[in-house]
Amino acid sequence: MVNAEYVVVGVAAALLVVAAVFDGYSRIIPNRLNLTIAVFALPYWWCTALPLWPDVLLQIGVAAITFAVLLGVFHIGQMGGGDVKLLIALALFMPPMDFLWMTFGMAMIGGILTSGMLVYHRLLTPDERFENPYGIAIAASALLVFGGHYRLIDVEPIFAVVFDIALVSCVVTLAVLVGLRRRAS
Repeated sequence: MVNAEYVVVGVAAALLVVAAVFDGYSRIIPNRLNLTIAVFALPYWWCTALPLWPDVLLQIGVAAITFAVLLGVFHIGQMGGGDVKLLIALALFMPPMDFLWMTFGMAMIGGILTSGMLVYHRLLTPDERFENPYGIAIAASALLVFGGHYRLIDVEPIFAVVFDIALVSCVVTLAVLVGLRRRAS
């Protein structure tokens, strides 16, 4: 017999892959996709027998705090609307500690992604507006955390390595960007 929880999480994981692909190609995560992931929180709560008090309300609270914080980040132009909506949907879907791990991984993976894309952008298309497909980092981190939650992978050593790579990539990117600026002067 198939466990309904695994089906719900599997569908959510597939939707995250679709979100990453959309964001990678078009820099847009469709609203319907984000809404579908958010709606999948309901059967997930049901399948995991999550009590309304305090667990479901805690997840709704985490999603509300995520919305409030990321609204400011969106307002200053540092994150796209689709990325914000995807994170809110995941805050509804994931248990709070998993969501915290996911945001840590997202920041590290996002740092690596941004570093590489920023250097690529400055070297090849410096006059165009830089848009970072951050949905890729969000989806990758969420998939890793799902894998850890269901004991398919050990996330901690993976995130430790990703953290080290993120630090090195940010330092190298800064050096490259300073070198490009000096060369342009």
